[in-house]
Amino acid sequence: MSKRTKWAMTVVTLASVALLASCGSTSSKKTEIEFFTQKKETLGITKEIAKDFEKENKDIKVKVVSVPDAGNVLKTRISSKDTPDVVNIYPQNSDFKEWAANHVFEDLTGKSFMNNIKEGVAAQYKINDKLYSAPLDSNAWGFFYNVDAFKKLGIEAPKTWDEFEAVVKDIKEKGKDQSPFALSLSQGDAWSLNGFGQLAWAQADGGFDGAQNALRFSPKGAIKTANPNFQSVIKQLNILKGNGQKGAEGATYNDAIAAFVSGKSLILPQGIWALAAVQQQKPSFEIRSFAYPGKTAEDAMSVGAADMALSISSTSKHKAAAEKFVNYLSTAKVFQKYFDVNGEPTSVKGVKTEGKMPELEGITRLTFTDKQFVWLQSKWTSEIDFHTLTANYARSGNADNFAKELNVFFDSMK
Repeated sequence: MSKRTKWAMTVVTLASVALLASCGSTSSKKTEIEFFTQKKETLGITKEIAKDFEKENKDIKVKVVSVPDAGNVLKTRISSKDTPDVVNIYPQNSDFKEWAANHVFEDLTGKSFMNNIKEGVAAQYKINDKLYSAPLDSNAWGFFYNVDAFKKLGIEAPKTWDEFEAVVKDIKEKGKDQSPFALSLSQGDAWSLNGFGQLAWAQADGGFDGAQNALRFSPKGAIKTANPNFQSVIKQLNILKGNGQKGAEGATYNDAIAAFVSGKSLILPQGIWALAAVQQQKPSFEIRSFAYPGKTAEDAMSVGAADMALSISSTSKHKAAAEKFVNYLSTAKVFQKYFDVNGEPTSVKGVKTEGKMPELEGITRLTFTDKQFVWLQSKWTSEIDFHTLTANYARSGNADNFAKELNVFFDSMK
């Protein structure tokens, strides 16, 4: 056999081996799906669950993505037709409703995993009689407090607004180098006061419908400083003025968590989602919570809606894998792990919740009752400016400017 023939046969053999190797790697390549979550507080347990899923589904890889300013990033990606395979999104919001109506998300009506959710919960978020979201739990907004410090100062969690004002006064007078509130008033984290602002208007106007009539459905320019309800809102927001930790005006969400965990601030106004972030820093004191107080103990309120709610991109190239992951996460066995870290009231059937999260009971006792209403932005076309204006007033105390800017914000919707 000539050297040329031997060389030719060698080339053919090597090419065949390379082709077989290439075919083999293609057949064994994993399907990768992206799970975009806006829940940075529970990122650790979310990644752990994703890894567990991969162990049981060796042909699928889940890329968990969490980014700063997640809401705006998601808007940009969807407008660029780059929707993640699975998205944690808030189905009460106007942007979700618009996207669902325009078929950005897959219709989940009749999917087997929707049977894992308690009856009637998903139906609250129907768009054109179809389901585009699997809501697995509900958030709520209120106040965390430092039980040990309260006991030391001889004060108790308030049940009425008058008691709340008295508690803040006592902390200022008796607390040694301690502030009443752990606040995040920076522009970027103004959202952290969204619950406070909405509940203030709801208390002033008798609940969800009253607040909407005062803000969203009133005539243009109707929000005035002289209005009794506006004065009531100002009175409530004034409890924050000058009562945050040092540097609260520029503080971030993480700064507020740190101020509370350190014991320098005794009350954290925040959604129940913050408990996981607080506990990650291992506070040395007992934590409990109370709801937003009203005139009487029976008037306490909370606000919230679906939080870990999952949607699937209608343009995903891996819908089967995406549905498999959503089905996995929505089972009682798996979501129990998530609940045990997060603690938010869950709509997943079979998850054991009783007595598991005493830290949240002061707020969650109102969840799924008529004392907790859905976030007001469910009827708005936007919400971000409302957050900013509430935080601006907490910093400046300028009531005239607050009323003027609220009119500008809501008049655009009228």
